[in-house]
Amino acid sequence: MTRPSFSLIIALALSLTSFTAAAQNTTFNMVRSAAASTNANCIPDAKGRVTINSLGNVELMHLEASGLPPNTEFDAFVIQLPNTPFGLSWYQGDLTTDDKGKGVADFIGRFSIETFIVAPGSGPAPVVHQQPIPDANANPATGPVHTFHVGLWFGSADAAAAAGCPNNMTPFNGDHTAGIQALSTRNFDDLNGPLKRIK
Repeated sequence: MTRPSFSLIIALALSLTSFTAAAQNTTFNMVRSAAASTNANCIPDAKGRVTINSLGNVELMHLEASGLPPNTEFDAFVIQLPNTPFGLSWYQGDLTTDDKGKGVADFIGRFSIETFIVAPGSGPAPVVHQQPIPDANANPATGPVHTFHVGLWFGSADAAAAAGCPNNMTPFNGDHTAGIQALSTRNFDDLNGPLKRIK
């Protein structure tokens, strides 16, 4: 019987280690936002679940939501604070519900204790949108600020109003005409958002 080579054993061990690391995940819940909770008729059954899978140098964020209005677009952000004023916020992408008010979205990025925004100095920024909420033409300088929370916003103020929610317009979509926040990780402390747990 031929013995496997030492290099083959090392290769197999490394591949198993990689597979084990990729299989590790963290799951946490999202709840109705503070804005949605001000009205008992505003998405009363809404909830979300997020699973973060480590892929080594990046993470995969899998977001599932239910109890939302059907066939409606929402916008997902990684945010500094779960409630207003939200702090620094990073647009991840969209989630669209099906005819039963359920939606699923996947995002790839850095979603861990290393998630942060930094601006060593102020510089000019492109102005793409003038109305209704104009872009800033320069960034504020800031040291590293960690963003450990997740939020989901209605894609428009009209969609929020149609769901029985406040119709405030917010900048939380691609053209800055989003509605209120629908779900968030406000079930975690401000300074201990769930992404902080992921090493």
